[in-house]
Amino acid sequence: MFSSNPSTSIIEQQTKDDVSLGWIGIIRLGLVQTCIGAIVVMTTSTLNRIIVVELSLPALIPGILVALHYFVQVIRPKMGFISDQGKRKTPWIISGMCVLGVGGATASLGTALLGMNFILGLIVSFIAFVMIGVGVSISGTSLLALLAKSVNDQRRAAAATIVWLMMIFGFAMTSIVIGKWIDPYTPLKVVAIASVVSMIGIVVTTLALYRLEDQVSAYAQSLPEAKKDHLPFKKAIAEMWKDRDIRHFTQFIFISMLAFSSQDLILEPFAGIVFNYTVGQTTSLSGLQHSGVLMGMLMVAVCGSSFLRKYFGSLRFWTVYGCLASAIAMAGLCIGGFVGPGWPLNLNVFLLGVANGAFSIAAIASMMRLAVADGSGKEGVRIGLWGGAQAIAFGLGGLLGAVASDAARWLITDTAIAYSFVFILEALLFVISAKFAKNIQR
Repeated sequence: MFSSNPSTSIIEQQTKDDVSLGWIGIIRLGLVQTCIGAIVVMTTSTLNRIIVVELSLPALIPGILVALHYFVQVIRPKMGFISDQGKRKTPWIISGMCVLGVGGATASLGTALLGMNFILGLIVSFIAFVMIGVGVSISGTSLLALLAKSVNDQRRAAAATIVWLMMIFGFAMTSIVIGKWIDPYTPLKVVAIASVVSMIGIVVTTLALYRLEDQVSAYAQSLPEAKKDHLPFKKAIAEMWKDRDIRHFTQFIFISMLAFSSQDLILEPFAGIVFNYTVGQTTSLSGLQHSGVLMGMLMVAVCGSSFLRKYFGSLRFWTVYGCLASAIAMAGLCIGGFVGPGWPLNLNVFLLGVANGAFSIAAIASMMRLAVADGSGKEGVRIGLWGGAQAIAFGLGGLLGAVASDAARWLITDTAIAYSFVFILEALLFVISAKFAKNIQR
């Protein structure tokens, strides 16, 4: 029944907004994402370097281990489905962080053992990276599900930006601190540092979540509850896949993240080979791209969470046109391959970062909205499906991007043209992903 008094509806809506997750609560959830980022970057970056440089082992080993932790995240939909069966997400986030923390410490132990007993070290590392993938799946999926059902629509773009920036802060802070304390390298020191980082992550997560979910329970209960069909997991996924918007959004996530991640491993070699950039210059180029990503994220957060929203379009607008702008920037890199050193590569890469940041943060905010589009109760399995698609895309993206560039250079004698061929394929992927994003109705 609808209220006959318009002012009553306004008061009811304000009450709902008042009990939704505020900025302090969003920052507390961001702290959890910071902890996830801190442990993950330690295993995918620092341990990667130790294996290749200090232990002089093939780069294939950390490459396979990092890909493994991505592919394990195919379990994200199942983890989200299980968390939806209960009323609280907090226990799942904390338990997932515990698995992730133990996995991070075990990964450092496996790295240390690689230098003493290769087979034993490889076995321990394999187990550790499986645990990391499982931990990220449980904690990350439940965290985003809690964020989706606890934040009102006006704050979603800003909330997504805050949480992701805090994750990036976790990456940077952990890298700086570990870099300061790890020299001179010893296996025991690596294990000790990794264990401390993992313990801090678990403690901070527990404190950040203390009674947080209780504060927004009234708002979560005010949302209409999704129809409970009590289907088993496989049938629930099959039913969900019949939803046109969910299917298109899943395809959008996979294709856009495939294009997004496949550029990482080939952009710096492209700048070095075609534009004669030094190692320092290519590193600065990567930093310039990340600065663009940050600007794109902040731009969408400001426009999507303020009075500018009605002037600069919706989240759908930023998602679609962010992908198209990314495609144009990738096409610019393709042209740069033909033009050579005369092309404004730095500006091109910066604009690529802005476009990437804009579409990715708009997509995350859209994901939070679509997760509760039909009411709360199924947000975990939906976010799990999209998180699994993203993880598989990231695992494949880096691998396929490198393979495609190598294959193109083998088939095409001109290196610049070979790289341009790969960039135009990535531009095409962004155009396709924009088409899927445009077809999402709600």
